This record gives sequence, structure tokens and C-alpha cells, in this order.
Amino acid sequence: MNDIIEGVYNVIWSDILVYFCLGLGIYLTIKFRFPQFYYFKDMIRLLFDGESSAKGISSFQAFSIAVSGRVGTGNIAGVATAIAMGGPGAIFWMWLTAILGSSTAIAEATLGQMYKEVNNGEYRGGPAYYILKGLKSKTFAWAFAIVTIVSTGFFLPSIQSNSIALAVDTAFNVSPNIVAVILTVFLAIIILGGVKRIGMVAEYIVPIMAGIYILMAIVIIGLNVSKIPEVFSLIINSAFNVKSAFGGIIGIAISWGVKRGIYSNEAGQGTAPHAASAAEVTHPYKQGLVQGFSVYVDTLLVCTATALMILFTGQYNIENPEGGFLVQNIAPEIQYGPEFTQLAVAHHFPIMGKPFIAIALFFFAFTTIMAYYYIAETNVSFVLRKNKGKALYWVLRICILLSVYLGCVITAKTAWTLGDIGVGLMAWLNLIALVFLHKRVWVAQKDYNEQKRLGKNPVFDSDKYGFKHMTFWSTKDKDKPTT
Repeated sequence: MNDIIEGVYNVIWSDILVYFCLGLGIYLTIKFRFPQFYYFKDMIRLLFDGESSAKGISSFQAFSIAVSGRVGTGNIAGVATAIAMGGPGAIFWMWLTAILGSSTAIAEATLGQMYKEVNNGEYRGGPAYYILKGLKSKTFAWAFAIVTIVSTGFFLPSIQSNSIALAVDTAFNVSPNIVAVILTVFLAIIILGGVKRIGMVAEYIVPIMAGIYILMAIVIIGLNVSKIPEVFSLIINSAFNVKSAFGGIIGIAISWGVKRGIYSNEAGQGTAPHAASAAEVTHPYKQGLVQGFSVYVDTLLVCTATALMILFTGQYNIENPEGGFLVQNIAPEIQYGPEFTQLAVAHHFPIMGKPFIAIALFFFAFTTIMAYYYIAETNVSFVLRKNKGKALYWVLRICILLSVYLGCVITAKTAWTLGDIGVGLMAWLNLIALVFLHKRVWVAQKDYNEQKRLGKNPVFDSDKYGFKHMTFWSTKDKDKPTT
């Protein structure tokens, strides 16, 4: 079975997907005229634009849900994995994936808003919706929906809970079975409250935990300020210098940097548009810009904080593809993952290091699991559409709770491999859809710019451009937001 799983993983995560992600990010950046830089002020301002309604959540709540999905195990264990497998140079490729991926995130979130609809009194949207309405392919849309339900409802939550269990066991010597029960109970209480409760919990937990984590990183950076030039030089040289000790793994560095970059910031993966679609805004491009900014928060802030803590303190090993280690700074039996980061903090703060990372990872990963549930539920809603089938929602809830429990007790390698398969499948389907639909995002961007130049608060009218199947944004729709 393990050989089959590895075989599927190798097919999905071939170099083709890696360069497809980078290539599309470059194309969209140029096509949209570097929106990740040009609209930076708008991104910040729009974070707090508008309020929640009976049908939708506020822009900041949508941002918080999206960030809770992005900021998780990938920021702590994922960064450590990238360094362990691809060396310090992998961090550079994570940065590049984030910068280019911001354009991709803007495009997919804008499309999510453009094709959203009201379902059971709530806004619903995402790749399955824009594939069905924009590309008029029910088969393609259902394929994405089913892959996403399986991935976010079963594969991906186990990665988060697995990392929580490992970190808590290392810090507090608590049995993974006990952690599994606690996580399952807490998650059950929250997901039964629906998207509103998920949004409210994420709105408070994410900014506080991210802020505390980055503050800890700043303290460690301050203690190692003289090493900053050395570490950044190490990252850049490892990414490009074929004559360095890492010259033989440059290809691996690119692969792991992009792979972990996509897993962490989710740009192009197709997960963030679900939360973006639930936001109450007057123009689709507004939420696109908000989601573009969330990629920065994830990778350029949180992932970089983790990477610097690990590299400053030297608490890592780098595997040699031919066996053994290229660099061995710590005991060989230590698994790459959250323990690298725990050792990095413990290097300066021996008593609080491991507990601090365990607690941070608990909140980061737990909110990510909440976001996964919301994404899976949205796709169940898409599959059911107007048909009754509340039993399927309960099947989903049972599956995600089971996944969280099992993730705590299975091996980390199995959890990560299954999770990567899910991420890769979603990315393939969503990126293909973006290739065919990105021109509609360009129209939305142009419309946003024209209204801004006239001093107006941009309000989108799909009828103006003859877009079909964007019924929410038609002037005939009475339920459009007014703020």
C-alpha cells in the first residue's frame, strides 16, 4: 500500500506541477501588471472594508478564515521539512512562490466572488462554482468538488493533528491518544456552529497567535542580529550556487520550496476562494486583493520567522538524497518537522521553547482544521445544490473528526504523503481552470480601476460586460451588498 501511495504522489508532484505553478504565477503577475505590489495599500485598507450580514461574513473574517487555512502546520513543520530536504535554498523558493502566488491568489479569489451564489441563506462559492458556471463543465466541477471533499475532509486534517500530537508529546509528554480526544471534542463543538462561528473564532485566534509567534521570532532575530547577513547569504547562495555544498540538490530545493510554499500559502491550490466567496463586498476584486495580502502574511512573515529561527540557531539536519546527511547539526533520530522549531526556540529559552511551539502549533493547526471543514462543507453544498441531503453533512463531520483522531496516532510520513496528494490534485484542477478563466479577472480589475479613478466606491455589474451565470452580480439581483 505504501508503494502505491508513493507512486501516486510521484506522478502528481512531478516537476511539471512545480513549474506549472511558477509559470502561471509569472504570467498572471505580468498580465495583471504586478498587482501584488501596485495594490498593496488597497490590500491593507480593504481588510477592514464592509461588515458581515445575514448571508455573508466581513472581509476581515474572510481574511481570517483564509489565513487560518494558510497559517498552520506548513508554517512550522513544513518550513522545517523544506530545509531538511532541500537545504536553506528551499526558503528562497518558498518566498518566490509566495510573491508570484499572490497574483494567483488574487485571481482565484476574485473568480470565487464573481461566481458565488446564495445557498441555504449563506454565500457559497469556490473553484467548483466557477468551473461549472464559467467553463460550463459539470464533470470538471464535480471532479474538483469530490477531490476537495476527500482532501480537506479527510487527508489534510490528519497532517495538522499529527503535528499537534508530536509537538505536545515532545513538550508535555502527553499521549497522542489523549490529544486526539481533546482535539476531536473541541472541533466538534465549533463545526456544529457553522461558518459564522468558524469566522468568529478565526477572527480572534489568528491575529493574536500569529502576532505572539512573530514577536518570539523578532526576539530571537534580535539576539542573533549579527548573523542576519550570513543567514540571508546562505539562503541565496544555496538557492543558486551550484558550487556550494548544496549544489547537488538545487533541483530538490526548488521542488521542496515550491511544494511547501503551495502547501503553506495555498495560492493556486483552490482552498482560499471558498472563504473569499463568503465575504460581503461590493466588488469581486476587493476580496481578491485581500486574499492576495494573506499570502504575504503566511509566507513572508510567519514562514520566514520560522526559517530564521531554525537557521540562526542551527537546529536542523539536511538529508543527502544518496543517503546520510549533507549537514548534521542535531541528533539523526530527530524527525524533521515541528521539533526543529521547538529546538530552535529552546536554544535561547530552554524552559519555554518546546511548550511555546506546541501551544502555537495547536492554535495554528486547529484553526486550519476549522478552515478545512468549511471548505469541505462548501463543496458538499455544491454537490447537493438544491437537493436535500443533510445526512451527507453529518457524514462529512464524522469523517473530519475521524481524520483528526487518526492523524494523532499514525506516522508523520503517511500523513504528509496523503496530504500532499490531496493538495496536488486540487492544485492541478484549479490551475487549469485559472488558465481558461483569468481573462475575466482582468476585466474585473479594469472595472475596479476605472471606478477608482472616478472617485467611486467600486460596485460590480456583471451585465455591463455580458457575463452570464454571474447572477449575484447582475443589476437585477436585489441582494447585492451596499457597503
